[in-house]
Amino acid sequence: MASIDVNQISKGMKLEIEGAPYEIIDYQHVKPGKGQAFARIKLKNLKTGNVVEKTYKVGEKLELADFEEREMEYIYNDGEYYYFMDTRTYEQVGVPAVSLGEKAKFLKENTPVMVQFYKGEAISVKLPKSIVLQVVDTEPGFKGDTVTNVTKPATLETGAVIQVPTFINVGDFVKVNPETGEYIERVNVK
Repeated sequence: MASIDVNQISKGMKLEIEGAPYEIIDYQHVKPGKGQAFARIKLKNLKTGNVVEKTYKVGEKLELADFEEREMEYIYNDGEYYYFMDTRTYEQVGVPAVSLGEKAKFLKENTPVMVQFYKGEAISVKLPKSIVLQVVDTEPGFKGDTVTNVTKPATLETGAVIQVPTFINVGDFVKVNPETGEYIERVNVK
């Protein structure tokens, strides 16, 4: 396994710490007036989603994770696992529902995603920055109601409920950030 010096770290890098895969979310190099320089690193466990902060002295070596990402399409779920297919090889893999968490509410069939593998095992999924979904239930909007900071709940075709502006109606398509569950904009779909 390859290792790198603490000085070479960057955001998004995948590390193996105590036998678990982590992604660097943020880091800060600190050079105190006295003593040795160090790096304070914020890490996300790719299996559990937990975020931890660790400190390493400059010069320490960190292990790079045996990590791979492959583009796949969401096909279905059975409650315990979400299944994805590689569109080139037709290989199917299951990712535990617990590792998807709240993001699963925004998955619809044929959505392209990046499936993350650690030591050959599918452990998590990175959704696109935005997903377009249809509104299937919401209170009717009012003509001329253009106040932008007033929102109402809307149920999307995947069952997710998000807050949308009052001018959004049933049948409209909206762009959503699946990481935060926030409405981005209304979209015209032909």
